[in-house]
Amino acid sequence: MAMRRILITSLLLAGWSATAEAAPAQDVLLPASVIFATSTGYWEDDGNAPDVERAPTGAESVANPEGEAAQRHGYYKLFAVRQPDRTSKVYLQQITQTETGPAIASTIELQEFSDLKPYVTDIRPENSTGIIKEPGLFATVYLKTDPAAEPDGWTVLIDEFGDITVEKATN
Repeated sequence: MAMRRILITSLLLAGWSATAEAAPAQDVLLPASVIFATSTGYWEDDGNAPDVERAPTGAESVANPEGEAAQRHGYYKLFAVRQPDRTSKVYLQQITQTETGPAIASTIELQEFSDLKPYVTDIRPENSTGIIKEPGLFATVYLKTDPAAEPDGWTVLIDEFGDITVEKATN
């Protein structure tokens, strides 16, 4: 009887490990290094306006290469990426709505955060209802510059003209 239990248990365990190995690997939708992200705010232009300022030279562009003006609109995405030293870099993306779905118009690193070498603890939009009535973005990034310290809030503001302001939050 004991031998029979061992045989059945062995077969079950062998079946589980074969099933686990046979399971297809899932595509990674979001890298593990992205620790916080929020999509918030909105923007629109006539198709000839530049993407968000301070964009690096490698930024993707979805502007019309023929120069034909076409109304564009979309939203912003603010996210933190953990670095090997456990600090984070914060990036801002301008996402445009296209006929085939959302596309990245530009990606910039917010150097004000990188200069601090922060430990990002949270990113929150001003409004979680999804209803934004005016163009722009307002979000708060919570960070520490010392892992043992309490987090400070920093605001990221994009006004209706597309100008970006990053500053320590005031109460």
